Amino acid sequence: MDMRLECYLSPQKLAELMDIPVATIYRWRSAGGGPRGHRVGKHVRYRMSDVHLWLDACADKAP
Repeated sequence: MDMRLECYLSPQKLAELMDIPVATIYRWRSAGGGPRGHRVGKHVRYRMSDVHLWLDACADKAP
């Protein structure tokens, strides 16, 4: 069993890393898009691995 703690990002940190407005992160979440979020109490967090999976799925297909 892998006991390493994965990196979780707040919406603000995710927006900062992606260089986009935090409002975009919230808009994606309310529309059912964007990377998979996890509710921790009243907070939403994003696993870095889910962000990478989502980005890979959004990537342009190579010709």
